[in-house]
Amino acid sequence: MERPITGFDNDSDGDPIAILSCGHAQHVRHNPPFINRPWVTSAQGRGGMVGKTLNCVRCDQFELPDYFVPYKRTSVFTEETVPAALRKDHSTKTGVWGKIIVEAGKLRYRVDMLNVDTELSPDITGIVVPEVLHNVEPLDTVRFFVEFYRAPDKET
Repeated sequence: MERPITGFDNDSDGDPIAILSCGHAQHVRHNPPFINRPWVTSAQGRGGMVGKTLNCVRCDQFELPDYFVPYKRTSVFTEETVPAALRKDHSTKTGVWGKIIVEAGKLRYRVDMLNVDTELSPDITGIVVPEVLHNVEPLDTVRFFVEFYRAPDKET
């Protein structure tokens, strides 16, 4: 899935990485003739790439960034109290991930853009990818909540 570049950093070996709007980092090496990215060799070149997109395979795999932290959660919903808005396609904001945690029963989780139609249960958690439309449907009796994750606040 295409994600905008929001900034740049270096990994522990000093290699450049692009920081994407989803929170994932992706190496952006310049290693001709195999990888030709001369723009990565200068601050001006990297600055010119902010806002451009890169394909994030980690989003395609529903991989929550390791360093993201929970910051809020919904109340517990049942098959009778699940809001209508959750049954229709909806999404989270840029940089906001979610975990759909089923305490009891089963919940259908659909993400059409990524060809996902699966049943969540107490043993199977659903991962919500930022800005990607998804919906849920109770399958008989269910109890679940959603926990939201984001990058930790930077210390000043």
